[in-house]
Amino acid sequence: MSRTAKSQGPTATSHLAPESFPATAPLLNKDLLLLLVCQTIFVSGSVMTVTLGGIIGAQLAPSRALSTLPVSLTVVGTALGTLPATRLMQRFGRRDGFTSAALLAAVACATAIAAVLVQQFWLYCLSTLLIGGTLAFSQQFRFAATETVALSRAGTAISIILLGSVGGALIGPELVARSDWLWPETRFAGALASSGCLFVVAALLLRLLTLTKPPSHEHLDQSEARSVRQLTAQPLLLLAIAAGVVGQGVMTFVMTATPVSMHIMDGHSMTDTAGVIRAHVLAMYLPSLVSGVLISRLGERRLMLGGIGIYLATLSVGLLGHELMHYTGALILLGVGWNFLFVGGTTLLVKTYQPSERFRAQGLNEAAVFGTSALASLMAGAVLSQIGWQAVLWSTLLPVILLGIGIAYLFNRPLPVSTTLPVNQ
Repeated sequence: MSRTAKSQGPTATSHLAPESFPATAPLLNKDLLLLLVCQTIFVSGSVMTVTLGGIIGAQLAPSRALSTLPVSLTVVGTALGTLPATRLMQRFGRRDGFTSAALLAAVACATAIAAVLVQQFWLYCLSTLLIGGTLAFSQQFRFAATETVALSRAGTAISIILLGSVGGALIGPELVARSDWLWPETRFAGALASSGCLFVVAALLLRLLTLTKPPSHEHLDQSEARSVRQLTAQPLLLLAIAAGVVGQGVMTFVMTATPVSMHIMDGHSMTDTAGVIRAHVLAMYLPSLVSGVLISRLGERRLMLGGIGIYLATLSVGLLGHELMHYTGALILLGVGWNFLFVGGTTLLVKTYQPSERFRAQGLNEAAVFGTSALASLMAGAVLSQIGWQAVLWSTLLPVILLGIGIAYLFNRPLPVSTTLPVNQ
């Protein structure tokens, strides 16, 4: 069936209706499966960087206040890479953009190995900045997944991609745990080398994607695409972006501070610290087994409200103490809350724009989400070192409450009419 959208009239509903697929089209198509595997590889590299970043940073940095800088630069790199990633894929296609990112990630791992070998903090910071830039591309896996299925299945496709991250949550910490066995001479170099090899595998797999370039009709429809100002006049689009901003920002802020707070300040073992990060990342992605189903039954906004409630529970558990069970409970809840907000917000977002506007709307969302996340990550080390772990937790309360108020206010706001009419009906 043709995926070309047709006009709905000359007035406000003249924006293009979304592309559609036959109802019988398989959900697990080749592109979605390839994206699923590569999501696992990219997340494993990300988890490894988060787990090691603060620890290697503490070993190499000239002061403790800079210990979380490598992790923060990962998030900064993601923020800086969001708009270039969107524009490059708009021009050259998803396949070329994703493949280039995988190869750059392999180079970043090699740079990190060199930094560890020569004990250069700023070289290690450069490697994590590069890793962050590649993650800006991999964040687009979820949007690419929605382009392989019918709009009604967008939430399920996003959940499947995020579910692939469960493998990454297991592989990343395992690489850290076995690093000394993989490269006995230099601590952590084995984990970095193994991750680099996995990124090369991802580059080879991504060459098999058939999402090579935007649909041809998008070039013809740009005259009907709305500007950024017009897009941001939609309350539901702003709500979707806000869910991503708060969900990702709060999660990054707390997660960045956790390894340093646990291992450096509270004296928990490296094994326990890696275990908490593993549990957190699993909690981020395992709910994807049900979040897609929950969206189809309850809707995006109810799922997002659930995320708000879980974030408040995170704060409550984290404030109870500094023992292993407190860190574990808080980080597990943090992961689940992030999943509900991120999946709900992304699914709502793809229902607020037309196919010809996808890169513009996605770029706006990614810049806002990961720009805020970068700021949160940069602030985490300073807040933790100057005020402490409890201050890190308390400072998340206001944005969570404000988002909850916004969701409640727009709870019954209908979706734009032009995004709810499949072209084959």
